[in-house]
Amino acid sequence: MAEVRPLILIPSYNTGRILRDTVAGILAAGTPVWVVVDGSTDGSDQLLEPFEIDSPPGFRVLRLAVNQGKGSAVLHGAIEAARAGYTHVLTMDSDGQHPAASIPRFLETSARHPEAVVFGKPVFDASAPAIRVNGRKVSNFWTHLETLFWGVGDSLFGMRLYPIEDLIAVMRSTRFARRFDFEPEVAVRLCWRGVPVINLPTPVRYPSKEDGGISQFRYLRDNTLLTWMHLRLLTGFLIRLPRLVFRGGNPLSSHISSHS
Repeated sequence: MAEVRPLILIPSYNTGRILRDTVAGILAAGTPVWVVVDGSTDGSDQLLEPFEIDSPPGFRVLRLAVNQGKGSAVLHGAIEAARAGYTHVLTMDSDGQHPAASIPRFLETSARHPEAVVFGKPVFDASAPAIRVNGRKVSNFWTHLETLFWGVGDSLFGMRLYPIEDLIAVMRSTRFARRFDFEPEVAVRLCWRGVPVINLPTPVRYPSKEDGGISQFRYLRDNTLLTWMHLRLLTGFLIRLPRLVFRGGNPLSSHISSHS
C-alpha cells in the first residue's frame, strides 16, 4: 500500500482573534498544518506570525491577495499540498467550530481506508443556531437524491478528510464550488466519481461573540447560492442517472451505519 501522508488544511477569512487559538489547538495534534489566508483584511493572519517564527514541523501559511471563497482557498491549498507530496487533506474551519480532539479518529479511519472520503457528521450542542441546524436538512435531502443515496451524512459540515487526487479532480471538473457551495457540491461530485464515503459523528460548537466567534454565513446570499447549486446538480444527476443506477451503492456503506 502506498504511503499515506495527511495534511490539515485550514481556510481562513477575517476570522479575528479566534484564529490563533484554533490553530494552536490543531497544531497540538502533531500533524502538519497549513493555513490558507483567503484575502483577509482584518489582520488576523498576523496572529499566526509567532507560529511561523517558531516554525513548528510542517506548519505553513499560504496567503491569497484577494478573497476568492472557501472552495478556492481549499483548492489552492490542495494543489500546493499535492506538489509537496501529501496524499490527503483534512479540512477544518478556522473559527473554532471543529474539535481538534476528533483529528485522530479522522486520521485513523483514513489510514484504514485511504481510498475513501471521511465526512464529519455534526453532533450539535446548545450553541448551534436553530436556523443552521434545521436549514441544512433541505440541502441534505437534495444531496441524498442527487447521489442516489450514496451515503453523505451531512452535506454542509466542513470537517472532512479528502484524498487529494479525487478532491482536485472533482473541483477541476466544475467552475463552481468555490464559495459557500463548496462542501455540498464537492460531496455530490465525489459520489458521482464513485469515491467511497465514511461518516464520523463529530461534535460541533458555535463560539459566542464574547469568545471571538464570527460567522461569514449570510442567510439570503448563501441560500440563494445553494438553491442555484442544487438546480444545476439535479440536472447533472438526471444525465448520470442510468450509470448511477447500474454501478451499485457505496462500497463502504456498512461503515456508514456502524459509525453513524
